[in-house]
Amino acid sequence: MSHPSSVTRRRFLQSTFVFSAAAMLSGCGPDLFTEAASADPVTGGIAHFLMVGDWGVAGSAGNPADQASVAAAMQTYAERYSLDTDALLMLGDNFYDQMPGGVASPRWQTQFEQMYPQNPFNCPAFAVPGNHDYQDAPQSKYDAELAYAALGTSRWTMPAAGYSRFLFPTASPLVTFITLDSNMPNEPAQPIPPNPSYYTLTDAERLTQLAWLTGALAEPLTTPFLVVLAHHPVYSDGPHGDNQTLIRDWDPLFQQAGVHLYLGGHDHDLQHLELAGHPTSFFLSGAGGATLDAERTSLASRGPYFQEVHGFSHLQVKPDLMILRHLDINGNLLHKFTKTPAGVVTILK
Repeated sequence: MSHPSSVTRRRFLQSTFVFSAAAMLSGCGPDLFTEAASADPVTGGIAHFLMVGDWGVAGSAGNPADQASVAAAMQTYAERYSLDTDALLMLGDNFYDQMPGGVASPRWQTQFEQMYPQNPFNCPAFAVPGNHDYQDAPQSKYDAELAYAALGTSRWTMPAAGYSRFLFPTASPLVTFITLDSNMPNEPAQPIPPNPSYYTLTDAERLTQLAWLTGALAEPLTTPFLVVLAHHPVYSDGPHGDNQTLIRDWDPLFQQAGVHLYLGGHDHDLQHLELAGHPTSFFLSGAGGATLDAERTSLASRGPYFQEVHGFSHLQVKPDLMILRHLDINGNLLHKFTKTPAGVVTILK
């Protein structure tokens, strides 16, 4: 269903304006977007990535039928446009609730291999851990996810250190991805139930990852685009709110490096945020099956997009343009925008 604030969003987008990251950072750009008419369907593009977060539904986390509906929509969408998907981006909370058997759990087949099948997704599935993955249920689900990746028999891909840097496509890369572990200790925006089975990074692990990220973002960029993905949003209009640990640790690095795009989930909805003077677009896709979350009404003007609806997202990359879409379980286009290497954002829907 449409969240009531979607009307406010549409009114917000009646204005026409252009955002240049370079101009904003120099204090010369007062506004963020330009609206333009555009027609789908999907055409062109050298690289395609489909993403979904908060998807591995079980127990009280949601209705498994909702995960199945989103997954089926992803398959139909890929087949309709003959997408040669370069990778699936699994944005965390990969498995809610109990996972007996760990690496040998039947849930690997029913909720991953069969739900997002090799045909049409003959590509790696890069996964980051969410807070529900950081649970002993009865053994560590995160350890099970790492072990499943280490088997080398699946498309499931997860770096043992929790962070990595990879480029796509292999020949003539267009986008540099950095994956991170956003499960921060003592972070209010990362609620941990009063249950000793939940845990997070230690503070020493947080600092080790931060040192790695500082070095990774300092490396010369060899692709037109730089994208970071993790489970928790840095900024969110959803109920969990902004993550003060990530704002303190990561956000200054993103601004200094000119990160084009941050992908996350955690709040069970679809979002797109642009902040004045910030080079990074925050694009959140946490609507993969878990029970939906509503927008915080106090932030209804921060956007340009929020919707409380099950769905998935698509990142399309060309040498001179990124195209991002949010889609619902019927494959309907909900929101679309583009971004250039120079940081110009254009809202298309």
